[in-house]
Amino acid sequence: MDEQRSTADALTIGRRIRQLRTERGMTAEQLGAAIGRATSQVSVIEHGKRDLRLAELERLAGALGVGVDALLAPAPMSRRDELEIALERAQRGPLFAALRLPGVPIRRGLSDDAIETILALHDELERLHRERAATPEEARRANAELRAQQRARDNHYPELEAVAATMLQAIGHRGGPLSQRAAAELAARSGFTIHTVPDLPITTRSITDRRHRRIYLPIRQPGTDPRSALLQALAAHALGQPEPRDFGDLLRQRVETNYLAGALLVPERSAVEFLRAAKRDRQLSVEDLRDHFAVGYETAAHRFTNLATKHLGIPVHFVKVHASGAISKAYENDGVQFPADPLGAVEGQRVCRWWSARQVFEHEDRLSPYHQYTDKPVGTYWCTSSVESGLNGDFSVSVGTRFADVRWFRGRDTQRRMVSTCPDPACCREPGADLAARWDGEAWPSARLNASLLAAMPDGTTGVDRVAVIEFLERHA
Repeated sequence: MDEQRSTADALTIGRRIRQLRTERGMTAEQLGAAIGRATSQVSVIEHGKRDLRLAELERLAGALGVGVDALLAPAPMSRRDELEIALERAQRGPLFAALRLPGVPIRRGLSDDAIETILALHDELERLHRERAATPEEARRANAELRAQQRARDNHYPELEAVAATMLQAIGHRGGPLSQRAAAELAARSGFTIHTVPDLPITTRSITDRRHRRIYLPIRQPGTDPRSALLQALAAHALGQPEPRDFGDLLRQRVETNYLAGALLVPERSAVEFLRAAKRDRQLSVEDLRDHFAVGYETAAHRFTNLATKHLGIPVHFVKVHASGAISKAYENDGVQFPADPLGAVEGQRVCRWWSARQVFEHEDRLSPYHQYTDKPVGTYWCTSSVESGLNGDFSVSVGTRFADVRWFRGRDTQRRMVSTCPDPACCREPGADLAARWDGEAWPSARLNASLLAAMPDGTTGVDRVAVIEFLERHA
């Protein structure tokens, strides 16, 4: 009985009572007399404006000559009842209230077509509102969950390492840097030809035409590795990834394709040999890994986090930070605490100005490695950081570890040491009392908002302009 009551709301029950009353030729006044209630109370019940107790349901059922179960059946009794219930629900919802429109009286003269039109407009407004309001939160939740999964497995994916080893073995690659020729050979081995074009849609990194077995890449941008986009496209093909269903799928697929591309550029077997030798010499260095495999610093830093804990026994953290101080990417399994929002998301949060990830921007020498110790509320950490420039500005990329594990790294003898008490606002988020008093009411800066700050996520899950992609393929097919 209780389960039935949970599936039948007051609106549905009220409509059933009215339908049964009219079928029996009873007036509202007669039904009210039968249950000991005023006619106005019967109207309130039939319009679903009050929840009924079990004793009241029993009296109503007895007056109408049916069992209580007949009142609690969840399905409306007619199409008209279904439409009226849906319209009443919509008008009682928060979206309709936010529109501040007068309510639509539900009368016999209101046609079914009119109700359906109103409901269709309401559903579309609700969809747009949900897409704009919920999408950023959904994306942040999915990203936080994915980061937790990476932490649980030390950011190491043996199944993807095995796929990379098989692909490299197929072209006879025996370790060391993967040349552009070898990357092209991987594409050929997979049955694809490579086409560099000037009109690749701006929302895409590459386009794979599976029908004609072609991979389209953009004309090389300054500061980008031409192998990366190709290997990411090959990785997606090798993993057989379908179109993502939701943000969780999208982020997971992005992590997997980037991981596999990195494993092709920096093969696990030879990279582990290189890193173990460096650890024996107490000379671990992201810069050396970068130079040995001829990859970018960020790729080397990512691969270091993939391999350091699994093969070297060293917990680490990775963080990519915009020059504004906002986190772009982050990962940790060494207990460091990144700033986070209430959902646990760290992307977009501003790191402490005393961290290495921020201090490196103040360092004039951007060719030499930057090392720093930072005393944080959860302990002392050592970090190595580098600044990289891209189309979206300058970013710092940092890899760090706990003080207990710094003995394996080159740069451990640095004298740079900072103290961070964040999230205490007095650490770096508030000016000193004297300066604050001096400028009180006199400073009014104009903020530069990121273009995506208030914007909705693009239609669909991938953020790709599908029309532009199809038109591109038509042009080149």
